[in-house]
Amino acid sequence: MPRSATLAARSGQFKIGGEIEVNRLGFGAMRITGRGIWGQPDDKAEALRVLKRLPELGVNFIDTAESYGPRVSEELIREALYPYDGLLIATKGGLTRGGPDVWGQDGRPEKLIADAKGSLKRLGVEQHKLWQLHRIDSKVPANEQFDAVKSLIDQGVIRHAGLSEVSVVQIEAASKVFPVATVQNLYNLASRQSEDVLTYCEANNIAFIPWYPLAAGDLAKSGGVLDTIAKAKGAAPSQIALAWVLKRSPVMLPIPGTGKVKHLEENTGAAAIELSDEEFAALEKAGR
Repeated sequence: MPRSATLAARSGQFKIGGEIEVNRLGFGAMRITGRGIWGQPDDKAEALRVLKRLPELGVNFIDTAESYGPRVSEELIREALYPYDGLLIATKGGLTRGGPDVWGQDGRPEKLIADAKGSLKRLGVEQHKLWQLHRIDSKVPANEQFDAVKSLIDQGVIRHAGLSEVSVVQIEAASKVFPVATVQNLYNLASRQSEDVLTYCEANNIAFIPWYPLAAGDLAKSGGVLDTIAKAKGAAPSQIALAWVLKRSPVMLPIPGTGKVKHLEENTGAAAIELSDEEFAALEKAGR
């Protein structure tokens, strides 16, 4: 086995739903689509190279959604990686698309069920190991959306289910209807409004999937603590930001995304970066 094949494994492991073990550093497959997350990528060959490089780097957790493209991301994943040996392909449903960078919500039960079953066909699988409700639609009673997810579990369409952009109260409400295996909220060194959700996930062994995990805001400025630590370790500031996210919690499964192999390899390199407790604390303080 080439050394690179175990790189992502250095991020540690987590069992989603207490059952499916993945390397904690995953991949978000939103940016392999066209501009505005719409249509085919400008360079399809490069997008396919990115996807095929994932298992070579030890990345075995891939997050996508019906709405990415829409549907383009799932189709590319199947083209590049089917039959997904050793990979967990997680997808999401419940959003609508009106054009590039135009997003809407539709949490009607029939839409959620259609999204999940449509994704089965596109990915070429008989069951989603992990399917996530992309947003709780405020126009539809939340329990109707949760009941739809429960029906998908009961039908065997979904093995494990997750939520995205939710509060602790919403996780607790959903948990009364089905076991919540994952929560996907915005979280990074500079955006920490979901600390209470992360704490709840830790206490309940729920995977916390931070989207936009590389962002560092003003902390990446030259001469700052992030820049100083990065230079000392011969790393990119984005790698240090990602290493901080990984060290922040054992339930953390960051999914940095890119449409370029070079960026993928750089992001995955963060799994090998070890921050000292002092470095972590300095970044923690600066991030707040």
